[in-house]
Amino acid sequence: MSEVKKQLIKLIHLLAIEKEEDYKQYQEHFQRSGVIERRKNGVTWYPVRITSEELGYGDYLNIELERTQGLNELHQFGSGKNIELISNSGEPGSEGWKFQGTIKQVWANKMRISFKVDEMPGWTERGKLGINLLFDENSYREMVLALQKVMDAESGRLAHLREVLYGVEQAKFNKIDLNIQMPGLNKYQNDAVQLIDAAEDVALVHGPPGTGKTTTFIQAIRHTLLSEKQVLVCSPSNIAVDLLTERLVLQGVTVLRLGNPARVSEEVMNNTLDVKMTHHASYKELKEYRKKAEEYFAMAKKHKRSFGPQERMQRNLLYTEAKQLLKDATTLEDYIQWEQFENAQVIACTPVVSGGRLMRDKKFKTVFIDEAAQALEPMSWIPISRADRVVFAGDHCQLPPTVKSKKAEDGGLKYTLFERVVKTQPEATVLLRKQYRMHEKIMNFSNKMFYKGDLLADESVKDNLLSFDEADNYLIKPIEFIDTAGCGFNEEQNPESLSISNKEEADLLLKHLGKVLEQYERKRCQPISIGIIAPYKRQTEYLKLALEEQHYFKDSQNHYSIRTVDGFQGQERDIICISLTRSNARGEIGFLSDTRRMNVALTRAKKKLLVFGDSATLANHPFYKNFLEYIDEVGAYKSAWELRSD
Repeated sequence: MSEVKKQLIKLIHLLAIEKEEDYKQYQEHFQRSGVIERRKNGVTWYPVRITSEELGYGDYLNIELERTQGLNELHQFGSGKNIELISNSGEPGSEGWKFQGTIKQVWANKMRISFKVDEMPGWTERGKLGINLLFDENSYREMVLALQKVMDAESGRLAHLREVLYGVEQAKFNKIDLNIQMPGLNKYQNDAVQLIDAAEDVALVHGPPGTGKTTTFIQAIRHTLLSEKQVLVCSPSNIAVDLLTERLVLQGVTVLRLGNPARVSEEVMNNTLDVKMTHHASYKELKEYRKKAEEYFAMAKKHKRSFGPQERMQRNLLYTEAKQLLKDATTLEDYIQWEQFENAQVIACTPVVSGGRLMRDKKFKTVFIDEAAQALEPMSWIPISRADRVVFAGDHCQLPPTVKSKKAEDGGLKYTLFERVVKTQPEATVLLRKQYRMHEKIMNFSNKMFYKGDLLADESVKDNLLSFDEADNYLIKPIEFIDTAGCGFNEEQNPESLSISNKEEADLLLKHLGKVLEQYERKRCQPISIGIIAPYKRQTEYLKLALEEQHYFKDSQNHYSIRTVDGFQGQERDIICISLTRSNARGEIGFLSDTRRMNVALTRAKKKLLVFGDSATLANHPFYKNFLEYIDEVGAYKSAWELRSD
């Protein structure tokens, strides 16, 4: 057996370990805890009340419900997650009253859920309803199927791609066409499009923060469509798939967005299969078939078994007619679906959806995978297994894929196909060097630590500040580190969630941010965007509460976002404040040791970056030691004692 196949078998084993850990965490939330405990863990809402129902796109029933107890309790529900609606009425057989759906939108105490039905079951009217988060096995099943398909390939394009992506064979390229110059792209971006055009097997676009990766990818897709009728575009993130869909449509590309409508943003809903089908000329006929079939079924059910031969014959005729109508409806539906696929230039979806029922017989010459550095290797193989060549885009120096099992992570599941190609096929990789987001001094630390100093700040942003007036002491510096060492701002750990907060540091951050904004608003009336980042969810929660209590921020016209690092991937703000949170005598920094996450946090700001932290706790880690040295080098150090005396 080849080394490559041994690696693939190992991946299947690691996936089994990951699935086991994932399910174990799910069980801990449900099987081993009652409703009150599950509510506390944020995986159950009970009781809930249905407040509205409406028939949505593609025969999906959308309901809104609200919880009537445990208001404002933290939860793990989110858009796109699968749930079950349950009854706790206590009636005989009610323990089996369950109904699965997908979350479309979540607010503090309300959520909108999508169900693939025309109407709710009768038992939902009896009250005592609840919502549970479900464990989803589908992604694991599709990943294993893809790995087995890759392993079993003995010849053909998939077998060749397997050997190329593992570095056994050399990637092949046609001659680079230097005449390809896409309008609006810089030299490095056009280099990427040229490389993608020439690649026979694989091309990889490494896009550091602010370098226009998505713009480059869009133009590469457009150029590819000049010679290919249809391409597959994937990303592990539904948000990224929606962004690509939206941008491609604006460029005049016909896109078919696959996936559950609950996971799709409103901006691209008209590009989904369900909506496109409802706009088809034959859709009304399809609805008529189904409606008539339902009527015949209902009429047949009215007949009782005690009826005579004539009535029984009538019932059988009704059933036969109903079944034929449903068969006709299915045939027509298949044709309408086929036509949508046939007319699309781009099929856009997540990797898991690309392996689903609708895509089983589909083949593509090229698959484009965005945010590929966040996709587990087995997940990347799902779309690759139905293509002749693959184009990756991403940044392995930013957020890694999520792996829940430490054993699976240490075993190698954390390594992506993107990283493998960077190492095994360097000639297939192009780096986007010019960034259009941040001031040069905000860029330089990450540039040195992650990108070998290869990044360049465009002239339009390299000196961009909130103010160029030396008198504006809060605005003139693009980057500042506020050191809380010696202030007694000790971290606190929640005994239940184990998440960490630092209230004094958060209060200082908001106080200082307020002064920055006051000075800015005296000079400018234009609102600006502000992002506040913390590594721990509990710290973000406290920051949100503290910000809401301060009238200054309530009355401000500025746009605020407070999230953990993961919530800011791919985003930017005029001002970014980072609360590093950790402050202890042991020098423990927890999540902060994941330097790729810190790279994301440090590269979101356009004009001003404010970092709050305890240098005594941080300095033992080489990354933060280097960061503190950089802060000294650019004159960006300030003690929290100075701010407290303001």
